[in-house]
This record gives sequence, C-alpha cells and structure tokens, in this order.
Amino acid sequence: MSDRPYVTVSCAMSIDGYLDTAQPHRLVMSNAADLDRVDAVRASSDAIMVGASTVRRDDPRLLVRDGARRERRMAEGLGSSPTKITVTASGLLPASSSFFTTGDCTRLVYCPASSESLVRASLGELATVIGLGTHVTMTALLDDLGARRGVRRLMVEGGGILLTQFLTAGLVDELQLVVAPFFVAEEGAPRVFGPGLYPWTATNRADLVSARQIGDVVLLRYALSERFEDRR
Repeated sequence: MSDRPYVTVSCAMSIDGYLDTAQPHRLVMSNAADLDRVDAVRASSDAIMVGASTVRRDDPRLLVRDGARRERRMAEGLGSSPTKITVTASGLLPASSSFFTTGDCTRLVYCPASSESLVRASLGELATVIGLGTHVTMTALLDDLGARRGVRRLMVEGGGILLTQFLTAGLVDELQLVVAPFFVAEEGAPRVFGPGLYPWTATNRADLVSARQIGDVVLLRYALSERFEDRR
C-alpha cells in the first residue's frame, strides 16, 4: 500500500448529483476560478486519469493550462503536464482524440491482457499500452503505477464509472467535490457516483475537512484515508 500513489479524486456535480447532461455536448459545471484551482492540482500531480468513455465523449486535453505552472514543472525536470492515463475494457479508443494528440507528456493505456495486442495495433506509438490480467482492477493499476511508472500523486477526474471503481475499492485518499448551483434533472444523464458498496456509510461517515465557497460553487474536501495530506 505504501508504494501506491496518493490518489485525489476531483469532480464536479450539479445540486441533484449529476456529472453531465444527457446531451452530446459537455456541460461545464464549474467557474473560471475553480477551473484555475483544478489546474493547480493538475500541476502538482504526477499523472491524471480518466476513463475511456470520458476520452470518447468529452475529448479532454488533460494539460496544465497556466504557463507559469508549466514552466515550474519544467524547471523541476518534469514534463510541462503530468502523465495521462486511461483504462479500457473494449479497447475502443479514438487515436485522433486530444488525449493522444495534444501535449508532450507520457500516455499510458491500461487494458485486459486479452485486448493488449488490439490496443497496441490501434494506437501505435501514441501511448504505452499495459495489459493487466483478465480484467483491470484499480488496485492492480495503482500497484503498477507506483512500482513501475514512478507515479506518486495521481489525480482521477472521471467519469462516473471510474470514480465509482476507485471509491468502492477504498483506494482514494482525498475527494475534492465541487457542487454547482443548478439542477440537471435529465433522464439518462450520468450520475457522478454509481451504485456500489462504499466504505463510507451512515455509520462510518467520511471526514469532511473543509467547505469553501469559490464564486458560485462550493468545494468540499474529504479525507478518505489516513494518508490524507492537508495541502491547501
């Protein structure tokens, strides 16, 4: 466990607990000030992770936006942006997506061992493809990141399936949850967290460390493990 990266889950949701709208376009939950805060968290991380469905649906770049933060990373001998990570069961990842085509950072794609050849053929030199067992567990993924990839701080940004996998497995050290001041209330819209057996229940409550207003949104920070670091 000590070799695993420190895991921060960072996500935003509507008042009624949705991650996005059911429509094809991406719904921006946060505001400029909070997006800058998220950029600072990215800059302090070794790697940023999203699920394959997020790569396909949202086409995220996952880069540090602020020039001064990029320069600080490079002065420390790091890439201008953290390593990008995704995980896929199907192997269906668009090689033309921004995940693969933007930035000079390392890209890691985890998949079941049975899909490794397919994914390698699809992506070529765009990413390092890592097959892990018959299906990829987040425990095995973190063990590989810590032992073989040199990742000490991992930021997990979504989507809902991936967030649920990390949280139900009890692998998250810190949850940064932003609540946006509106409702989505659309049938078929994705929830920020899915059903599952979570370690935190009515009789085992999560530790709320702080609640901070940032413009018209609220940032809730939860300590979810003994490794929690109160880095403000």
